[in-house]
Amino acid sequence: MIIANTMNGVLRRVPAWSIYVAASAWTGWMFYLAATNQMGPEPINALEREYGAMGLKLLIVGLAVTPLRTWTGINLIKFRRALGVTTFFLILAHFMVWAILDVQTFARVWTEIVKRKYVTVGMAAFVLLIPLAVTSNNLSIRKMGPLAWRKLHKLVYPIAILGGVHFLWLVKGFQIEPIIYMTVIVALLGARVVWHRKKAV
Repeated sequence: MIIANTMNGVLRRVPAWSIYVAASAWTGWMFYLAATNQMGPEPINALEREYGAMGLKLLIVGLAVTPLRTWTGINLIKFRRALGVTTFFLILAHFMVWAILDVQTFARVWTEIVKRKYVTVGMAAFVLLIPLAVTSNNLSIRKMGPLAWRKLHKLVYPIAILGGVHFLWLVKGFQIEPIIYMTVIVALLGARVVWHRKKAV
């Protein structure tokens, strides 16, 4: 508890908007590196991967907020909305780089979505993220009501699974990174199930 209290004391002094600032700076810096050919021989593909990977990481961090508070006492609740909104915009950036700079035509975008299963599940995750991003504000909570709002935002669970599967299917050959991400996602969702069962007992 001493560590948790110390961490919470530090976190209380960190404003939630700092996540937006840091993410915007990082996103712009990655775009600059790609635009100036400093991301290897395939800068567009590298930029696309960086945005997607960071979006998935932030999604996982968002999923970890409640389990972290439940089992360690460390409270990141005030950052959850910023994490969610930032996740959406990074995944949007990932999609835009892929659609506009990589694939380049609407016809090919649609063909890729239909033809390639990793694109299909990735697009499904992106589409499900849209209503969460649109309703990530106090006005939506008041208009929908807290219960309906919470039910809608449980879409984050299938979104996380789809995002993990997208990364697994995207990579060629055996790579440990997407396996780690998928394992963490499954573990976090499993932890929620265990916690809710304990509450019900």
